[in-house]
Amino acid sequence: MAEISSKPYLIRALYEWCTDSGYTPQLLVAVDGRTRVPAGFVKDGKIVFNISAGATRNLMLDNDWIQFSARFGGVSHEISVPVDRVAAIFARENGQGLHFEPVDAPGSPEPTPPTASPSGEVAAPPKGKPSLKVVK
Repeated sequence: MAEISSKPYLIRALYEWCTDSGYTPQLLVAVDGRTRVPAGFVKDGKIVFNISAGATRNLMLDNDWIQFSARFGGVSHEISVPVDRVAAIFARENGQGLHFEPVDAPGSPEPTPPTASPSGEVAAPPKGKPSLKVVK
C-alpha cells in the first residue's frame, strides 16, 4: 500500500491557522502543464494566489487537487492546481508558513524509500538543513 502524503493535510492546517489568526493565506505554485492558472500572471514559472475566503469562490482543498474561482484583472478564472505543485503556503502579513521541496515532473521515477542493509540497519537520511519552519 502506498504511503499517504502529509502535504495536503499540512496545507489545510495552515490555511485554517491563517484564517483563524486573521491572516491572508497565500499559495505559491510552481506552474506546469497540469496546472490551470491565468498564464499572464505567471512569473519565472511560479504564481502566488490569495486563497482567502474573500478572494476565492468554491475553494476545495482536496488530497490531490486545489480548485477555486478567482478574479484576475476583473476577469473570473477557474483555477486547478495539483497538490504536488504547491511550493509553499504562508501568511501574507508575516511570511510564516511552510515551504515544500519541488516534486519532479510526472512520469519521472519516484524516490525509493530507504532499504535495510543485510545487517538490518536502515540507511541514514541525507544530511542537510530541514526546510520546515516553526509556526507559532
